[in-house]
Amino acid sequence: MKYALITGASGGIGQAIALNLAEKGYHLYLHYNKNEQSIRDLIEKLLPFGGEYIPIQADFGGPNGYKKVYSEVFSLDAIIHCGGNSQYGLLIDLLQSEAEALMNVHVLNPLMLTKELLPKLLVKGKGNIVVITSIWGQTGAACEVVYSTAKGAQIAFVKALSKELALNGIRVNAIAPGAIATPMMEGFSQEEMDQISYEIPMGRLGQPEEIARSVAFLLSDESSYMTGQVLALNGGWYT
Repeated sequence: MKYALITGASGGIGQAIALNLAEKGYHLYLHYNKNEQSIRDLIEKLLPFGGEYIPIQADFGGPNGYKKVYSEVFSLDAIIHCGGNSQYGLLIDLLQSEAEALMNVHVLNPLMLTKELLPKLLVKGKGNIVVITSIWGQTGAACEVVYSTAKGAQIAFVKALSKELALNGIRVNAIAPGAIATPMMEGFSQEEMDQISYEIPMGRLGQPEEIARSVAFLLSDESSYMTGQVLALNGGWYT
């Protein structure tokens, strides 16, 4: 019996991960912020798999959102940090409040939540942590400076923590998606989407299910000697 926590489970990638892991027999803690209906719909889809699916609401935009999550988590085998939002615009126009909220969502709350949950993994002598970061954490994007900074920080977090926990049997890895067909892309026009697809060597956007399959791989014994790594799933957009 294995339990996994998915933060940002109401998003397109988070839902795909939840469905994949439920099919593999995982019980799930499903974190969300505002999209309660999405989580309700997701749980309806998960019920046929016969597991336990626990919704947890918490706002990671503030500095203490993680406290509400870890207080509701008991047995644990894996953490998948999947929550996030983007911020578009020139750095010169950025508000401090916008920067603080984005760093809270992507860096501070995931870091502190992991810190609080580590004893539950350490007592078992094994476990996995997977962070869904971004292609922009690897190469950076104009007009997404803060987002790129936060995603780069996630990669540094994975590389550092993986070394700290390796002897404890806990593996820490990341997935850096490129352009994935999720609601986060809905702000782009069809012309912009076509241009992005043209720039990707594989000629298309990725699918959430492709990210989910890679998460399942990182949680499995098939990747038993892999830690501190960043899997770049971007169709060859950045290599």
